[in-house]
Amino acid sequence: MAVQIRLMRIGDYSGAYSLWKCLPGMGLSRADEFENIKIFLRKNPKTCFIAEEHDRLIGTVLGGSDGRRGYIYHLAVHPEFQRRGIGKQLIQNCLEAFRNQDIMKCHIFVISSNREGIKFWKKIGWEMRDDILVMSREL
Repeated sequence: MAVQIRLMRIGDYSGAYSLWKCLPGMGLSRADEFENIKIFLRKNPKTCFIAEEHDRLIGTVLGGSDGRRGYIYHLAVHPEFQRRGIGKQLIQNCLEAFRNQDIMKCHIFVISSNREGIKFWKKIGWEMRDDILVMSREL
């Protein structure tokens, strides 16, 4: 059976969170707790996807939008399935969903020590910007 990509549902949370926890370079916080992901999926029902094979969740991407720009979080592919194009497929689905919402630009946040992640993003055509700094504040 081939890898299937479909929209993410809250019922996928347990498998997704388990995947995120096992990957180095994945930054997790309170925002990734069940209730917060439930809200995120409710606000972004057509831009979050999972990849599965034989009913096993093997990949995720969370896409969100502010109405002007798309933002991608938690692109993750289980190590056993990496380097097979699954991450790229997840991104393509997410970007197409953004295009369908008339969003023409997308940003990602990559932890600076995540060398493999940076390498992946560059390989599929994303550019690192050095003219922007991210600033955050806990609420």
